Amino acid sequence: MSDIFKYGTDQLTVGVVLDIAAGKIKGILSPEVITRVNTSHGYVQKIVAQHTTVYGINTGFGPLCDTKISEDDTRALQYNILQSHSVGVGSPIPEEIARLMLVTKVHALAQGYSGVALSTLERIIWHIENNVTPLVPEKGSVGASGDLAPLSHLFLPLIGLGKVWYKGQQTTMDAVMQQEGLQPIVLGPKEGLALINGTQFILSFAVKAVQRLHNALEAADIIGALSLEGLMGTHKPFDPRLHAIRPFRGNQLVAHRLKTMLDNSEIMASHVNCDRVQDPYSLRCMPQVHGASRTAWLHLAELTTIELNAVTDNPIIFSDTDTISGGNFHGQPMALPLDYATIAAAEVGNISDRRSYMMIEGRYGLPKLLIDDAGLNSGFMIPQYTTAALVTENKTLCFPPSADSVPTSLGQEDHVSMGSISGRKLNQVIGNLEYILAIELLYAAQAVDFRRPLKSGPILEAVHRYAREKVSFAKKDRIFAYDIEALHQIVTDQSLVRVANEAAAQHQLPINGIYHDQFGLY
Repeated sequence: MSDIFKYGTDQLTVGVVLDIAAGKIKGILSPEVITRVNTSHGYVQKIVAQHTTVYGINTGFGPLCDTKISEDDTRALQYNILQSHSVGVGSPIPEEIARLMLVTKVHALAQGYSGVALSTLERIIWHIENNVTPLVPEKGSVGASGDLAPLSHLFLPLIGLGKVWYKGQQTTMDAVMQQEGLQPIVLGPKEGLALINGTQFILSFAVKAVQRLHNALEAADIIGALSLEGLMGTHKPFDPRLHAIRPFRGNQLVAHRLKTMLDNSEIMASHVNCDRVQDPYSLRCMPQVHGASRTAWLHLAELTTIELNAVTDNPIIFSDTDTISGGNFHGQPMALPLDYATIAAAEVGNISDRRSYMMIEGRYGLPKLLIDDAGLNSGFMIPQYTTAALVTENKTLCFPPSADSVPTSLGQEDHVSMGSISGRKLNQVIGNLEYILAIELLYAAQAVDFRRPLKSGPILEAVHRYAREKVSFAKKDRIFAYDIEALHQIVTDQSLVRVANEAAAQHQLPINGIYHDQFGLY
């Protein structure tokens, strides 16, 4: 992967935009893009000089679109829009999400359809490169006409207003400008509107969800396979012939991964001739359930990639005589897949909880509550209460915001997507899922220890060893919250998946089969 990205011409992927936001890749404006941006800016200047009526350049906004603005007031109009639209409430979004918003906005504006000045783009890039990140409240966008409120807060610092993260602290942009010797930029016609029209808030939450859900799905397969070993289930339902006659891509991938992890397992070989006819669904149907969620993730990842390289401004400036006031800012194309992915993430947690419950029932030779001296010890009874609570919380979060619409802007914006809520809510569900999976890992590691001295295959053995580096076998009751947090850390920091992938590579086991990483996440 190159360490340079050319805004406006190169194609963003989820992996690349995350790396730019993290400072691992430098984004630049090429000479070609600079020419394009200057040309587009020139079109806007001509429109103003010619007194051609174009929405947002020399008219008011929303229901005030028929109100003409004089040439002298066009600059004040842009300054006013940033202030009046900064109405967000709630806690600030994570700094990483705000940085993703900056990067994705630069890439959209650099394509040359928005009429912004080169100096405006350069100032946004200064914020990215110097880690001066605006504070953006989490609530207030309805996800149509762009993410107006959060984007307004994002760009208040350009005109010397608002708050930012600076050298690890929250402070005012005015204080930063004094320290850095900067002056506020003066926005020209159309620039304020170009900055706040767009889906970058929805998009940035989608980017983070694509990354996090991908990791959670990978972890779910790994942990599910370890649970199956602890429960002495069979790998027959993962036979590729079974999935060839119902060839959903996600199902086939999950079946391949599970079979690869379970091949050459001493635990599996020890009960080949047992009298168990078939496993419960939460073991047997992992390809179908995890696989369906994989398919939903793939849909979200593909649409997020399209949106990463899209122009979601309004109006679009093709020339000084050709402008279109359309609806590219509407969040519906992202809101629907975000809501679909929310259900997909919740379902992975749902089936994980069932596997955890099965491991404490005292079935298939495991001790009740996964501890030898149950009674004196409650053992692993209560962590499953937590998964039950998180699963139920996720179910309540599955109502799709995109199914709702509250008209705004005096009826001019009479259908909105609510996709901003979809994006935030999906990340909440993934956060709960990560804890559910950590608890299943706690159970699975304990269950596999009861199968010793038998071993699993090399991938799952490496995973089990890594889990045991963080959490020891429980012989009696202790504060399991500490164990959950330790395992949650290795789920969320992607190290659990990394250990599994490294073991697969070391033993030349193609854990992902023919499937490759098209989104830059590996």
